[in-house]
Amino acid sequence: MSNIKQELLQKIESKELVVGVIGLGYVGLPLAVEKANAGYKVIGFDVLPEKVKMVNEGHNYIGDVVDEELSELAKNGMLRATDNFEEVASCDFIAIAVPTPLDKYQQPDISYVKKSTTDVSKYLKKGSIVVLESTTYPGTTEELMLPILEEGSGLKCGEDFYLAFSPERVDPGNKIYKTKNTPKVIGGVGEDSTEVAAALYRNVLEGEVFTVSSPKVAEMEKILENTYRNVNIGLVNEFALIANKMGINIWEVVDAAKTKPYGFQAFYPGPGIGGHCIPLDPFYLTWKAKEYDAHMRIIEASGSVNDFMPEWVIDRSLRILSKKFKKSLNGAKVLILGIAYKNDIDDLRDSPALVVIEHFRNEGAELDYYDGYNPSYIDENGEKVNSLKELTPEVVASYDLVVITTNHSNVDYQMVADNAKYVFDTKYATKDVKDNNNNIELL
Repeated sequence: MSNIKQELLQKIESKELVVGVIGLGYVGLPLAVEKANAGYKVIGFDVLPEKVKMVNEGHNYIGDVVDEELSELAKNGMLRATDNFEEVASCDFIAIAVPTPLDKYQQPDISYVKKSTTDVSKYLKKGSIVVLESTTYPGTTEELMLPILEEGSGLKCGEDFYLAFSPERVDPGNKIYKTKNTPKVIGGVGEDSTEVAAALYRNVLEGEVFTVSSPKVAEMEKILENTYRNVNIGLVNEFALIANKMGINIWEVVDAAKTKPYGFQAFYPGPGIGGHCIPLDPFYLTWKAKEYDAHMRIIEASGSVNDFMPEWVIDRSLRILSKKFKKSLNGAKVLILGIAYKNDIDDLRDSPALVVIEHFRNEGAELDYYDGYNPSYIDENGEKVNSLKELTPEVVASYDLVVITTNHSNVDYQMVADNAKYVFDTKYATKDVKDNNNNIELL
């Protein structure tokens, strides 16, 4: 066993290891909190001064982090934040959890990973390990990060430092699986990198830690996870389109299908797909596949269906107003219920509801929204848009059409149905509602 590997494993076991987490967002902050809870001193790095300030003051801004835990960790010095990357030099273990969005051409924007890796390379010390957690295309760890780290530090991977990839698995709002109890996959550059990274995560997490043969395997499996969801949502959305034309309730169809105890997993339709992972991750692979003269036809097809769903919502809304009230969408009063990308959270990342809102406005609709989790948001023009403060029978009755785009559980859907002129429900939030007025239409 090499001295560096032995020293790192001893520091992990004795909790003397100093952990750095770069990027204190939906992935990084929960990760930092769990590592600090496990007894490791943690330094969080972020370029946003407001995040640094909030963490150091013990103020939480991520739903999956327990307020009291962050407050206590900040108070006792187990977790602190900084925007000074020189402090990387004091870290033995550096996790990078920065955004990996797509650009306007649906190509990976890897600039945050590249910048963070470059910053780390300047202060990387001998006897440390770097782990990338950001979802990315297969090859990022070895083809992009490895040369930057070696050139910037003057150190040799496998001899002076270790490098691995371990994809984040975060499901905002999940009541059962959090960072601590979700299984983890790790693939390192060489067996020693994998062993050291796995040793730390096994000391931090309750979920099982699985090791794979390389970073590329780990990078690819993460894309497979979310492509599986993207494609199946695209499939059920396409089923929803034809089911509507045939007068069939697609939710009843899915619920009937899932009675089969094997070979089927339920996915449900909606106004589109949102969040950081499902709409984006598959396209990292379609981009990379072009290097091999390959086309990911199923991914491209499901992306096309899912991207069409907000337009379908507008088209259906237009037909409802025309058929039921002989009104055009231009000038109609429309109320959107829920703008988060999934129920009972405040996460707006790539929310299809925001795309639906933009389409409605482009068609001239007079639009308001209500979302108890999101009192305001910044629209595509950089302007602040405020939610209605309350949802009352009088408020609901004042709109020509109510469109449910997120099925938050804190909404009285029976009250909405009883008082609305008409309800277009894209999420089956009204499943248990008595349609006394015959005024509910499903996606």
